[in-house]
Amino acid sequence: MAYVNAEKKAELAPAIKAVLKKYDMKGTISVGNHMTLIVKIKSGAIDFAPFLRDSWDYQVNEYHIETNYYGVARDFLLELKAAMQGEKWFCEDDVMTDYFHRSHFITINIGNYNKPYVFNKKDEAA
Repeated sequence: MAYVNAEKKAELAPAIKAVLKKYDMKGTISVGNHMTLIVKIKSGAIDFAPFLRDSWDYQVNEYHIETNYYGVARDFLLELKAAMQGEKWFCEDDVMTDYFHRSHFITINIGNYNKPYVFNKKDEAA
């Protein structure tokens, strides 16, 4: 059964924060329903405009990062996903028999419904 608590979040937080810092991104880490580790990306140096559909709040489908994203956005999301899963992550799901067994679920949100993602464009001349 999927389970994540404050202690597990605290274990995974340093790696998640390192990825956010590496890509100059700002975000928050939280736990939802004791099953899901959630990272909300609030602002940063990556332009997600080509990937967002008429909105600045978006939930990333972690199963299709490789095919739906490219460039630095793809690299960032793949590293963030790996950091959120951590070393102890496992997934023994079998959707054909409606059997779900994993260490925890992950959710990556770009922006929020009431606070959109803010792209902080860096000056190239500096």
